[in-house]
Amino acid sequence: MSYTWEAFTTAEPELAETVERRFAAFTHHVLATLRKDGSPRTAGIEVRFLNGELWLGMMPGSLKALDLRRDPRFALQANPGPGTEMAGGDVRIAGRAVEVRDRETVARYTEEVQPPDPDSFHLFRTELTEVVRTYIEDGKYLAVQWWKPGGPVRVSRRS
Repeated sequence: MSYTWEAFTTAEPELAETVERRFAAFTHHVLATLRKDGSPRTAGIEVRFLNGELWLGMMPGSLKALDLRRDPRFALQANPGPGTEMAGGDVRIAGRAVEVRDRETVARYTEEVQPPDPDSFHLFRTELTEVVRTYIEDGKYLAVQWWKPGGPVRVSRRS
């Protein structure tokens, strides 16, 4: 089972807001895809939260785009930022990336984002299978929040 960003935001608005703030704090993040042989590939990426969707835009012919066309599973990690603070915690999203080729949808995205070459890029919308946030709570606990479609956010704490 997978959810759109909008469905996740409706189901868990507080965690969704925290996740969006973490991604908004920096421009570049890390995307993990699967190569032909099944081994992982990581690459930098910019992400956008627009119109109820989490979007991944990529240069034409990029290896990460080709990976996602072959196997849509991905993991996305927010940039932890400088130093050791990781304000807001470590945030990760997993799911499936679905390439969008519908001209109207691509045109709406292009109008809002204004990519370097609006006539040549890959655009993927995401279907979420997991959202995880790891952070320090009250200065003494390692807390992990995780969400999967169809269930509430669960929290685990360790001291």
